[in-house]
Amino acid sequence: MVVGLTGGIATGKSTVAAMFVKLGAFLIDSDQIARQIVAPGSPVLAAIVAAFGPGILKDGQLDREKLGRIIFSSAKARARLNSITHPPILERLGRLIAENRPHHRVLLVDIPLLYEAGAAYLVDRVVVVYADEKTQLRRLRERDGISLAEAKQRINAQMSMKEKVSRADHVIDNSRTEKETWEQVQRIWGEWIADCPDCP
Repeated sequence: MVVGLTGGIATGKSTVAAMFVKLGAFLIDSDQIARQIVAPGSPVLAAIVAAFGPGILKDGQLDREKLGRIIFSSAKARARLNSITHPPILERLGRLIAENRPHHRVLLVDIPLLYEAGAAYLVDRVVVVYADEKTQLRRLRERDGISLAEAKQRINAQMSMKEKVSRADHVIDNSRTEKETWEQVQRIWGEWIADCPDCP
C-alpha cells in the first residue's frame, strides 16, 4: 500500500518516518524532491527567480531562508511559489510511486503539504503526525533559531492541525516521549500487515 505521511511544521515527521523505515517501509521524501527540482540551472529555479527576483539566489543557488521569510509573510507569495513547485513535485512523486509500488509492502511518502498540495489522490492511506502548538513552537524555535512571532507565523501559514487530524486515517501523537511514539507506530504497522498478509 502507499501511505502518505504528513503533519504540521515541527511535529516530528522525520522521526516517525525513520521509525516506519526501521519496521520495513520504503521511504519517498518529497522534501528531497523539492530540493532536486530547484538545482542550479533547472527550469523550476529559473521560474522562481522570474517570480521573486534574483535576490533570492545566493552563490547561484536558491536561498531557502530568504525565500522562506518572503512566503511565510505573504499568502499571495506562498500561492505563487506553490503554483511553480507543486506540479513538478507531484509529477515526480507519481512516477516514483508507480516505479516502487510493486516492490514494497508499504511505500511511505513523506509529504508535509499533502492536503495543501492536493496530493491525497496519490496515496491509499494518510498518517498525520500531531504535536500540540506549544511543542511545535518550542521545536521550531530551537530548530530554526527564529523568534516566537516568526514561529507562530509559520505554523499559521499551514492548514490547521485540527483539520489535518480530521482527515487522517491514522494519527500519531508525537508531543510526548519517543517511546510512546514508537508504540503508536508499531501498532499502526501491525494493522497494515494484518490487512495485507500476502503482500511482498
